Amino acid sequence: MATVVFGARGSVGRHVAAGLTALGKPVRLTSRTPDSSHIAADLDAPETLPAALEGASQVFLYAKPAGIAGFVTAALTAGVRHVVLLSSGAVVQPGADRNPIARDHRIVESALEESGLSWTFLRPGMFATNARWWWTRAIKGGEAVRLPYPEAMTAPVSERDMAALAVTALTERGHGRQAYTLYGPQALTLREQVGHIGAAIGREIPIEVVTPEQARADLGRTMPAMGVEAIMGAWAADAETVPETSVIVEKLTGRPAQTFAEWARDHAADFR
Repeated sequence: MATVVFGARGSVGRHVAAGLTALGKPVRLTSRTPDSSHIAADLDAPETLPAALEGASQVFLYAKPAGIAGFVTAALTAGVRHVVLLSSGAVVQPGADRNPIARDHRIVESALEESGLSWTFLRPGMFATNARWWWTRAIKGGEAVRLPYPEAMTAPVSERDMAALAVTALTERGHGRQAYTLYGPQALTLREQVGHIGAAIGREIPIEVVTPEQARADLGRTMPAMGVEAIMGAWAADAETVPETSVIVEKLTGRPAQTFAEWARDHAADFR
């Protein structure tokens, strides 16, 4: 029976699909824009879900509050047994009840908890891949990276590691009704992260310290307003504290988590 991978073209979903395929597991890839290898499945269009889920035993899912009721109905009808949800570490952070990202993800988590389906929640902290949203334009353009809090520390987690946990939860016993919060293996300043990208592409990247207002405007060119405020809030908080790191990836998958320097080398082409 197939595992359905929602968002199979996404940064995490494509690694989930590749990991399952490497293990010889049957996979059904979905997308909102289907093609010869991806079938149609859109959480905003519940009529697409029955065909996508037919005969499936498991699902890798991203969080979409508006579509979760239709998904649960279709999954139960199709006989799906287990769902691995890419949630967010925001749900376990202080002030989660006031954080729109945390609220959206908890809506989805709660729906799955109450559905009768078996579930595993992956709750990653700061995505390493966010660096592409924040800094690609400046770095590719040969400009300085503008930072409001260059010494703020985060523990970026790679999409490869999120996917590895998802594959583990989909292929091994004992992960039902478990929620895993995962952070990267190292706490690094934003200045250090830019430095690792510079090392990956073979040149030094200058940094310009700017005001929070200027940084909001910069981020707003590539991110929605809700995301901008979430990032700015996290950076401001991380300027005062040392963030958590975790060993959950190594513990559950048996291999070390990817460092940010390794992630930067893998993604060097994105910044050239």
